[in-house]
Amino acid sequence: MTEGAPRRASERAQATLREAILSGDLPGGAHLGEVELAERLGLSRTPVREALSRLAAEGLVELHAHRGARVTRFTEADLEDVFDVRRALEPRATERAAARASAADLDELDALARDMLAIGSPGPGRDLDRLVERNRLFHARLLEIAGAPTLTAALAGVVHAPVVLRTFHSYDDASLARSLAHHVEIVAALRAGDGGWAAAVMVCHLANARAVMTAARGVLPTAPSGVNRNDDRS
Repeated sequence: MTEGAPRRASERAQATLREAILSGDLPGGAHLGEVELAERLGLSRTPVREALSRLAAEGLVELHAHRGARVTRFTEADLEDVFDVRRALEPRATERAAARASAADLDELDALARDMLAIGSPGPGRDLDRLVERNRLFHARLLEIAGAPTLTAALAGVVHAPVVLRTFHSYDDASLARSLAHHVEIVAALRAGDGGWAAAVMVCHLANARAVMTAARGVLPTAPSGVNRNDDRS
């Protein structure tokens, strides 16, 4: 086995488990046994253990000394806290990005926004799983462009939570159309160098997402007591 093979195995386990958590296949509260996961992923326990540690650093997994690992269970109160933080900080970061974005930055954001429009529109080409990933990239690039390490660090612990709690699968067509249009308008505001406009659209964007998630209520489904979702191989 080459030197990089264990690292690649750990990264593959991390990516696979992250997607299972974000999609709800591994719901909040589900037990994550190393032996069961290693068997499920066709790996040894070591890369699985490393993957769980990294996911814990992302806030998606909780590690307990005597009870092992579980998928983090988010409550509606957690969701409210997440949006309070995002509403306070993300518009500020977006406003800063308007003064710092280069032509290349704007082209990259525009490409992401247009790609999201294409794959999020109703029809046979709709791919909501890919849409979630593109959305993550869009918001991450905005933070990078803003060049605000303090804001980025403050948001780091909550940027995954909305995806965990409610992916785009929870949006109806109207709410999704608004969300996709917001990305395009944010890029337009950045091209105009209008930070106030960009920040205002981000406020609307977060309000739309918050309304969808509040209406959906159930956040991620939680595992019934005594049920280990790792036994579900379907």
